[in-house]
Amino acid sequence: MNPDIHGLWPALLLPVTADGTLDTPRALAHAQRMLEAGCDGVTLFGTTGEGPAFTMAERKGLLEAMLAHGIRPDQIIVTTTALALGDAIELGRHASGLGVHRQMLMPPFFFNKPKDAGIIEAVSQVVRGIGDDGLKLLLYHFPFMSTFGFSHAAIAELVRRHPAQVMGVKDSSGDLEHSLALARAFPELSILVGAEPHVAPVMCQGGSGSINGLSNIAPRLMKRVMSAPDKVSQTDEQLILDLLKLLSVKPGMPFVGVYKAMLAEQSGDDAWLTMRAPLSPLDNTELQTVRNGYRALGAALSHL
Repeated sequence: MNPDIHGLWPALLLPVTADGTLDTPRALAHAQRMLEAGCDGVTLFGTTGEGPAFTMAERKGLLEAMLAHGIRPDQIIVTTTALALGDAIELGRHASGLGVHRQMLMPPFFFNKPKDAGIIEAVSQVVRGIGDDGLKLLLYHFPFMSTFGFSHAAIAELVRRHPAQVMGVKDSSGDLEHSLALARAFPELSILVGAEPHVAPVMCQGGSGSINGLSNIAPRLMKRVMSAPDKVSQTDEQLILDLLKLLSVKPGMPFVGVYKAMLAEQSGDDAWLTMRAPLSPLDNTELQTVRNGYRALGAALSHL
């Protein structure tokens, strides 16, 4: 396990108001709940957090608010993904200037399947542009979202170019064999997976932890799994699967909307149901189906 970035870092859901404005007080309270539940930190503005839909000013403002609220810089991974490399550099410099050196980057994804050389150069330009010797960068591998990912060759070259800054890979491929291969091929890096059922087996092969969406709903469950990945109970394995089934009880639902519906049901706060355009809230039928499925878990919910 790489000591630089390890443990549970929820891909933080972010609340928005009815007009789509970032709801900072609710976001701060939610981040604090995650830390109080035992999470090692929180991840801001990833895909689950609708990150690319927020402006540069909003992203900088929430990071500053988190720190002012008492969350430590080393308890935050900030996602700096942006369409323009200059924006990613600016976000990274801003975070580093505040002492937030743990950062995550998905390269620009508006061109379909660029070559490795272009991906490598894009990340290298961002690292050089940030200019932070203390940078701890996670390469964000999410080919479903970006149409391409980081090959082993690209990862190796980026580590060669920036050995002090490229710390690991966040693997959102959803492919267990891919995650295991990363852990075996790069034992010196932090390999964090996004697919919740894969967390334990990858950690048993040297993986460092997880950045995932379900931990917004079940932080204690996920932390329990990670504390003893070789001894996960059948009850916990099944509870993870039962919760994840709610993501697809109706076809075509955005996973962010389902997680927000679960959080609204759990917290009793329907303000969580709002989404930032272009995503839209679940319709009434979808919402009620998710709510019913969540409630049907009954006593098991006390273990989340």
